[in-house]
Amino acid sequence: MKQFLFTITILMVCLCPAIAQNTLNHKADNIIGEYTGKQNEDNFKAKITKLSDGTYQGQVIWLEKDRDANGKKLLDEKNPDKSLRNTPCDQIILFTGLKYNAKKQCWNDTKIYDPQRGIRANLTAEFTKEGQLKLRGSIMGIGESVYWDKKK
Repeated sequence: MKQFLFTITILMVCLCPAIAQNTLNHKADNIIGEYTGKQNEDNFKAKITKLSDGTYQGQVIWLEKDRDANGKKLLDEKNPDKSLRNTPCDQIILFTGLKYNAKKQCWNDTKIYDPQRGIRANLTAEFTKEGQLKLRGSIMGIGESVYWDKKK
C-alpha cells in the first residue's frame, strides 16, 4: 500500500507541472484566430498567429477600402521603416513578439503599429467580458483602445 501511494505521489509531482503548462498554453493560445475590426471609418480583418518562438503576430488580411480613387492598391506609405512603405495595406503586420503574461492574464511586451498615423505604441491585449479582444496602444501613458471581434 505504501508503495502504491508513493507511486501515485511521484506521478502527481511529475504530471502537475505538465498539466499546468498545458493549461497555460491553451489560455495563451485563445488569442489565435481571425478578427474583424474598425478603426475610424476603416473596416478590416486581421489574423493572429503563433510564431515558432511561442509569441504571437497580428497581421491585416483584408481591408474594405484597399484602393485609391484610381483603383490602385493602397500602400503603407506612413511606415517609419522606409523599406516597408511598399507593403499593400491589406498585408501590414501590426505587431509581432506579443507574449502572454499569466500573472496579469493579458498579452503584452511588444509594440503595435498604427498604419493610419505611422506610429508604434506599447501594446496590451485582453479579452473583455463580452468576448471582444481589447487592444490598447499607449505612448508615455496616453493611449487608445480598439476592439476586435473574433470570427474563427
